[in-house]
Amino acid sequence: MKIIHKISEMQKFSASARRKGKTVALVPTMGCLHKGHLSLIDKAKKCADLTVVSIFVNPTQFGPKEDFSKYPRPIERDIAQCRKHGADAVFLPEAKEMYPKDSSTWVEELMLTRGLCGRSRPGHFKGVTTVVTKLFNAALPDIAVFGKKDFQQARVICRMVRDLNFPIRIILHETVREKDGLAMSSRNTYLSPEERKNALAIRRSLISAKSAILSGRKKIGCIGKMIRDEISSAGGRVDYVEIVDSSTLEPLAKLSGNILIAVASFFGKTRLIDNIDFKISTGG
Repeated sequence: MKIIHKISEMQKFSASARRKGKTVALVPTMGCLHKGHLSLIDKAKKCADLTVVSIFVNPTQFGPKEDFSKYPRPIERDIAQCRKHGADAVFLPEAKEMYPKDSSTWVEELMLTRGLCGRSRPGHFKGVTTVVTKLFNAALPDIAVFGKKDFQQARVICRMVRDLNFPIRIILHETVREKDGLAMSSRNTYLSPEERKNALAIRRSLISAKSAILSGRKKIGCIGKMIRDEISSAGGRVDYVEIVDSSTLEPLAKLSGNILIAVASFFGKTRLIDNIDFKISTGG
């Protein structure tokens, strides 16, 4: 497995693979790899000849009061995990490699980022789309694999790839969870044992909401309140609860079609996100 630090070296690696008729899959990460990330690597290996994992804690997607400085960076453990799961290369650039001192160009999606995390974290997705564009141009992948836990991010990346004509196939992989249902996240390590237990209310409330909708409780406001109440009663502080169309991410007027229920909430100082998506017929 190769460890690559320079963009030019990463481009040469992928260009060489293509000359040999091989396909390249990219798994973009910010490191602190857990089973969710590793499942993306496993998926990528099934879809392409070579798999590249990028590890880069991207400063431009963190707000001024967010956790960039304390974001966990267990680089040696991450590299060992990539090797164990059969990655062919790890792209490990420094910030100055990705962002020259006088860098002044951004990539921004303006429709899908208006709500959900885009509303509560201004500028976040501008940083995401810019860094993913840069990673695509560095790794030159045929395929890129993203997880559905960050559902809005996945939709934004798909839209960006379509709008900017990237010759890349985006594969979305299901959310990987702990045995008790908590969505795997690098930020779970911030939780105290009590906060970790209380945070299970997020998944519990989403399952209850889906069940209520499928059993005929159709008032969007009531569903949202039910989720907020369950999270609040467990000690969480709700950032948002949104019920939207899973394709457009626009708020739903009625509970039918492709539904996404997305939640962001704080347990202690740790912000966690989760979602559930499903489809119901117009008449049901």
